[in-house]
Amino acid sequence: MMIKLSDLFPYQFDKKYAKPVTYFSMEFAIDQPLKIYSGGLGFLAGSHMRSAFELKQNLIGVGILWKYGYYDQDRNIDGTLKVNYTEKNYSFLTDTGIQFPITIHNHTVIVKAWLLKPEVFNTVPMFFLSTDIEENDHLAQTICHRLYDSHESARIAQSILLGVGGAKLMDELGRHTEVYHMNEGHALPLCFYLLDKHKTIEEVQKRVVFTTHTPEMAGNEEHAIKTLEVLSFFQGANTETVHQLAAPDETNLSYTLAALRMARIANGVSYMHGAVSRKMWGNHENICPIGEITNAQNKTYWMDPVLNDFHKHGDDKGLEARKKEMKRELFKTVANQTGKIFKEDVITIVWARRFAGYKRANLILRDFARFEKLVTNEKYPVQVIWAGKPYPEDYGAIHIFNDIHFKIKSLPNCAILTGYEMGLSALLKKGSDAWLNTPRITREASGTSGMTAAMNGSINISIPDGWIPEFSKDKKNCFIIQPSETENQEEQDRIESETLLDLLEKEIVPLYYDKPKNWLKLVKQSMEDILPYFDSSRMAREYYEKMYLAENQSTDERKKRKELEVL
Repeated sequence: MMIKLSDLFPYQFDKKYAKPVTYFSMEFAIDQPLKIYSGGLGFLAGSHMRSAFELKQNLIGVGILWKYGYYDQDRNIDGTLKVNYTEKNYSFLTDTGIQFPITIHNHTVIVKAWLLKPEVFNTVPMFFLSTDIEENDHLAQTICHRLYDSHESARIAQSILLGVGGAKLMDELGRHTEVYHMNEGHALPLCFYLLDKHKTIEEVQKRVVFTTHTPEMAGNEEHAIKTLEVLSFFQGANTETVHQLAAPDETNLSYTLAALRMARIANGVSYMHGAVSRKMWGNHENICPIGEITNAQNKTYWMDPVLNDFHKHGDDKGLEARKKEMKRELFKTVANQTGKIFKEDVITIVWARRFAGYKRANLILRDFARFEKLVTNEKYPVQVIWAGKPYPEDYGAIHIFNDIHFKIKSLPNCAILTGYEMGLSALLKKGSDAWLNTPRITREASGTSGMTAAMNGSINISIPDGWIPEFSKDKKNCFIIQPSETENQEEQDRIESETLLDLLEKEIVPLYYDKPKNWLKLVKQSMEDILPYFDSSRMAREYYEKMYLAENQSTDERKKRKELEVL
């Protein structure tokens, strides 16, 4: 073995965080060059790894080294979205010399471990697993090729690689792990590896904690039990145990439900999402308590230090000048991609995040004549930018992206950008005046992009979903789009689109131009209120305090909590 466990950490552990934890995530957004993430789940995990480093925590991250990343977002000849897959190579990763076997589909697959040393990007030590080595056959090599592969058997194999491979790596290293943290249910085979090792579910529960991110039943991954058995998902667990974990479903296994039954404690990722999760899963037997730890982002990485320095010293002129500098940097990218020249003294609204139907990137365009009037107003001009990656097989979301492209193509004040990764994300947050967030209410577990926008002087205009209710002071640090009360989605979209346009036309845009001092006051209040709570150092502390150091709860205690739960 080329790597020694004693050499991994460049610091002495803070005594409060000395308990050894291993954190499993399918994706991590660490820095722009390391393209192993797709969206919010990765951004959250990356910030966690940075803050754990800053707090000197005894935590190791485990993920997968995706050969082609998520995908490269490009354009077809007509400007519509194009999906490209390009091999990624990283000279900054360290070859650990560690290789070991796992079983997938009753075949031996060799796993190779790469190390991201803490000094590269200021994270805790992180290991990335690969099967793309000559010791494996072609099919086994492809397991780690594409993040969130659309083929069912490949997706299941990826979960086995992450969960079983990550747990076995810790054993290969001789790492005594007291807490295994699953960030979403992808790493569920980890629990079955631990079950095979420790023999009882109670022993697994002592060691596992679980974070759920998905507030809708259809978004929680599940597969047929027979398919999972064929692919060696259960690591030898007997049929009775598997069916107990799947109950009341006798055919399919829900990853989330099984994780809630094999963990000692779980959390949603905002107070609102915690309540939604308890409502979703609380009627099932033998699940662990579900609390909440609100997501956050690492201010060291995301916040512009110059802007923050002006804010801390009360230098309003400096703050305004720096904001215009950051807008100019963003507008270089806009011009490069679209040939459109944006102006620094024009209010710039950005909608940027993963493209998905429920996030409603096109809500503002629903009444297009009214939108067009808004962005062509000579007295109060408005610039609007969209960016974001749909899943490569989500053709509904891709259609939304393409439809926006065609609708705004002739509008000089509007642009839709490709390549929404960490670098572009930072430019957009720093260069926007307002950050638009329009999900269907209760569908956004947390959302984090608006946090880092606020750190950089951008005002949130948002549906009150996810983390927003914990931050928002309407018209004092943000603008709230009041949700409609109807459950009819078509009517909901119509009402909320009208509400948004009313808000822009009557309040937000006039405020920006007619009362710049009041706009600046809003910006400064937003910057003041976003920290320290929405910095991920708070989040990393809470995971130790509320999850890792929490004592194991008996089945009786679980039942008692369920009886007392008030939604």
